[in-house]
Amino acid sequence: MDNTRRAFMKQAAMAAATAAAARSGSAFALPVVDPTDNDASSTIHWNKAPCRFCGTGCHVQVGVEEGRVVAVAGDKHADVNKGLLCVKGYHVGGILYGKDRLTKPLLRDGDSYKEIAWDEAIDIVAKRIMKSPNTFAFYGSGQWTIPEGYAAQKFMKGGLSNNHIDPNARLCMASAVTGFLATYGVDEPAGCYADLDECDVLITWGNNPAEMHPVLFSRVIDRRSQGEKVRLIDIGTRRTRTTDAANDFLLMKPHGDVAIALGIMHLLIENGTYDKKFVENFVNFRAPEPENPTLQGEAISFDEYKKRIAKYTPEHVSELSGLSVEQIRMLGELFGDPKLKITSLWCMGMNQHTMGTAINSLVHGVHFLSGHFGKPGDSPTSLTGQPSACGTVREVGTLSHALPGGRVVAKEEHRAQAEEIWNMPSGRINATAGHHTVKMFDQFTKPTDEGGDIDTLFVQVTNPGQTLPNLNLLFNDKANLKDKFLIVSDVYPTATTQLADLILPAAMWVEKNGMVGNSERRTQQWFKMVDPPGEARDDCWQTIAIAHRLFELGHEGMKDKDGKFIFAVYDDDGEEVPVWQWKHYYDVNVDKALFEEYRKFTVMKHKNLAPYEEYVKARGLRWPVVQQADGSWRETMFRFAGFDDPFVAEGKEIDFYHSVTGDGRGQVWFHDYQPPPEVPDDEYPLWLCTGRVLEHWHSGSMTRRVSQLNRAMPTAYIEVHPEDASALNIRQGEVVTVESRRGTCDLPVWINGRGQPPKGSIFVPFFDETKLINNVTLEAHDPFSKQPDYKKCAVRIRKQDAEVAKK
Repeated sequence: MDNTRRAFMKQAAMAAATAAAARSGSAFALPVVDPTDNDASSTIHWNKAPCRFCGTGCHVQVGVEEGRVVAVAGDKHADVNKGLLCVKGYHVGGILYGKDRLTKPLLRDGDSYKEIAWDEAIDIVAKRIMKSPNTFAFYGSGQWTIPEGYAAQKFMKGGLSNNHIDPNARLCMASAVTGFLATYGVDEPAGCYADLDECDVLITWGNNPAEMHPVLFSRVIDRRSQGEKVRLIDIGTRRTRTTDAANDFLLMKPHGDVAIALGIMHLLIENGTYDKKFVENFVNFRAPEPENPTLQGEAISFDEYKKRIAKYTPEHVSELSGLSVEQIRMLGELFGDPKLKITSLWCMGMNQHTMGTAINSLVHGVHFLSGHFGKPGDSPTSLTGQPSACGTVREVGTLSHALPGGRVVAKEEHRAQAEEIWNMPSGRINATAGHHTVKMFDQFTKPTDEGGDIDTLFVQVTNPGQTLPNLNLLFNDKANLKDKFLIVSDVYPTATTQLADLILPAAMWVEKNGMVGNSERRTQQWFKMVDPPGEARDDCWQTIAIAHRLFELGHEGMKDKDGKFIFAVYDDDGEEVPVWQWKHYYDVNVDKALFEEYRKFTVMKHKNLAPYEEYVKARGLRWPVVQQADGSWRETMFRFAGFDDPFVAEGKEIDFYHSVTGDGRGQVWFHDYQPPPEVPDDEYPLWLCTGRVLEHWHSGSMTRRVSQLNRAMPTAYIEVHPEDASALNIRQGEVVTVESRRGTCDLPVWINGRGQPPKGSIFVPFFDETKLINNVTLEAHDPFSKQPDYKKCAVRIRKQDAEVAKK
């Protein structure tokens, strides 16, 4: 990257960050500096770490002085961001220093809490589990580091023989997972961020990377500033900041993306512009079995596929999607042009969808059928919202049906492989999948005498009391169930800790060692740089400490087949280190020990990882990472393509070596359009879509503690179309009630704001714990991925009476 381009990107990022903060007259939380500019006399010590926020995986340089993070800088040596950060990234150091950090274990005592010692807290959890191991559940997230998630996975499935473990990524990435599996036979994207540097056309399918992944989006905007032509097509249900940069904005109806993808494929076939070589050599055609829908489906011929797709004419797709016939034909012509390089990007709009697996599979199919695959710039790419939704949830497999390395609990061979690596007796791993997220919380909030089979729930690094859909059904009812016990490990008080029976103070980010994996298969590592406050401790330590207390209580599952503790860690002399005791946890590198064990799983499905020390030296490596003849380790940028992927059979151009059909071919799926589960009617006449904002990350529990970010965006709001506002006699800034069949939420109105929904639609961000829009949302979910649809449900807006409004 030359100096001119680097300077431009840095200036653009700084301008964006400054503008976001300046709206409230605030300054930066930490100085933005270049660590290479400091002189030798500086007392600031710098080290690398990936940003704590989204799945982009930007690297930062963290400056520490006298035991505190005092500065953050974009890392020039990181390929992901090349020194650039978004406004949240520039403030990431500030998340450690909110005034209300949790610092001691707290046990509920009536309507309040009392401080207790860690030994007592660990004992309480262990004895709850010991009493009834099968009614215990573990809920984590894509914020778990790889070692944290791996420890939780081994503890539950290998130790307790209990598969009731699931992550919040079930709410955000599960449909991407099932889409990849159904298409490639293996999870994770084939391309990488370099596609953004090469594509001629970028299509955003129902997402807003200008705000949600701004560093990635800047790669495209930067190319334009250098005189390159990149056509940006924004397909969405509302205008956003991404729309502002788009050449074409295609306003679709909710659920319209399914019809659009089907319509493109229809045109490719009708016009004869599909890639005949790609179809003949690299794909099969499949459709769901009507009576038994699975990710394998049933084989159909190309002729049968053409018959089924024939009804999705531009005219029919226009009716279903809301796009014009001309816009649909334009998309068909673009994908039919072999001279173009086309990259598709998507995130929650396609994933949080009751047809999430279908639309993910269909967009892959568009790229396959058109041949826009397997070359730099030609790629279907899913983005993630959490720092390790890929590396921990998807690769480690912390889902209720999965095992590390792409294994699943339902297959005897896969269970045996895990038991061998874990040195556990045959049959230790349960063959029945556990509860997915929606089912887990449904069972936890259901009275035991009515069949609620989860009575103890441990939540780490996530905030389900704010982020679950239909909170009144799936979370709030816990308040009335005295026999249900909620354990929450977190950094700050949240909507979830309000109903907790036991609160455990957690270390965060560079207060501990860590490893994560980003959206482009890049595994990244960092070391602990500062101590956590008070008695806050690592989540990984918490899991190991609970496991060892169970070991002491005689739980057989905490022993391997040699009778040793399942998390035994040894020093260089072969002596076991008591890592379950906090004072000894950092006597050795527990992360390294867990990671090196986990690495053994990764070779089973060509997700090969390098040794831990290689990640210490690098700014991340994209898997599969394979060792070369000279002993070096080589990452892979483009999977399944013979020019780059080391596992493609020699002489093959494209090889889907984990094909579900066993023939090296990918799958082009047919899914019929299905309507949304709930649509507006006379009683609830408006569509509701929820999402995020630039300044805050997810539920805001970290970013709202950074005063500059919080002042820049202090409250959630409701975006309303001017005509809807006029019809309801609603004014700018007025607080109104959004109401569905499930619950209500009070919000101020923003007309013609940052985003602009069409008439008949509203948009609400979910970052504000004082305005829980998920009291309103719907828990209906995709039948394959079990991922809920937060993007479309029916609501109405109700003006508050004068007395309520005054309060």
